[in-house]
Amino acid sequence: MATFISTIKFTEKGISEIKDTCQRAENFKKQAKKMGVKVSDIFWTQGPYDGLLVLEAPDDLSATALMVHVCSDGFVHTQTIRAYRADEMKAILEKI
Repeated sequence: MATFISTIKFTEKGISEIKDTCQRAENFKKQAKKMGVKVSDIFWTQGPYDGLLVLEAPDDLSATALMVHVCSDGFVHTQTIRAYRADEMKAILEKI
């Protein structure tokens, strides 16, 4: 499984309905599971981002589909990056 980290910024709609954010997070976890993606962690944060997601997906397409789905509700904007564990980085470095 590949690891992905997504930053979250609430939209105006997300801020106006902030009291439902924890329930939306639970719904997100359920949807992710249906799509074959494991949500390792969800954090609400202070600073330039409102939250952080840590995901494990079987491939880029699955992770991207989940992020498109979550953004389509209009509560958040996300930026997602692929993250590599040490063993994955070692395998990458062996190729150069």
